[in-house]
Amino acid sequence: MNEYYPNFAIIKEIKKETINTNTFVLKFTDQKIADKFSWKPGQFMMLSVLGVGESAISISSVENDNSINATIRNVGNVTNSIFSLKKGDSLGMRGPYGTGWPLEKIIGKDILIVAGGMGLAPLYGVINHVIRNRTEYGHLEIIYGARTPEDMVFKDEFSKWKRIKNSTFFLTADEITRENPFECRTGLVTSCFPMMKTHHRNAIALLCGPEIMMRFAAKCLETIGFADKKIYLSLERRMKCGIGKCGHCQIGLKYVCKDGPVFNYDDIKPFIRPL
Repeated sequence: MNEYYPNFAIIKEIKKETINTNTFVLKFTDQKIADKFSWKPGQFMMLSVLGVGESAISISSVENDNSINATIRNVGNVTNSIFSLKKGDSLGMRGPYGTGWPLEKIIGKDILIVAGGMGLAPLYGVINHVIRNRTEYGHLEIIYGARTPEDMVFKDEFSKWKRIKNSTFFLTADEITRENPFECRTGLVTSCFPMMKTHHRNAIALLCGPEIMMRFAAKCLETIGFADKKIYLSLERRMKCGIGKCGHCQIGLKYVCKDGPVFNYDDIKPFIRPL
């Protein structure tokens, strides 16, 4: 598949996540391309609408028939155009691009997942991978926060995640506006850290969400003993090409689209804004 050229994909299904967020189930119309598709949790696709433009969208999961689940928040011209499409419509799709989460490096380790808002989408595949390969990993701790419970994505999965063997699952919201069906705590994701069962000695932390959240979370993890090399985070920048050519996503000497979006905190710490 030509990495510069989008191929058509059909929208198989649209799942409502929040008032402004949907999961689009997409599949390449060319079956040969669909059959060859492979990915790693943490990678992204470039989705395009003809005459409008392209947008980098994380892959949340891939189904058995290689249909790609892309969880999208309606925040701009391209995503607004995607939201105007219906089941059965087509759009352009190319990828996957970027690095994924270091699943091979963390075999045998405890895993701490800290996600904020839409940051759960790039980590959704990690959670599913650990569930499918449960004996290869230690304790799984998930801390997920959002502005309100209504802003949380993948709510249908919460009851299943609470039953994962050898795991802990925390939900927290900045504010509780209406009902609280998921028994969310009130506060930032870092407010859950004192209750964590994960110990830094044998754990790897995976962070994704607003950059300010990740910076605070990484700093708090450092104070409780996590080495920078044991912290990974997924950065978001304005990516135009997806292959490290346009330079829009450059951070320091690295390109988020090519060298990331998943980075080891020890490598990227000097290039992100300090607190």
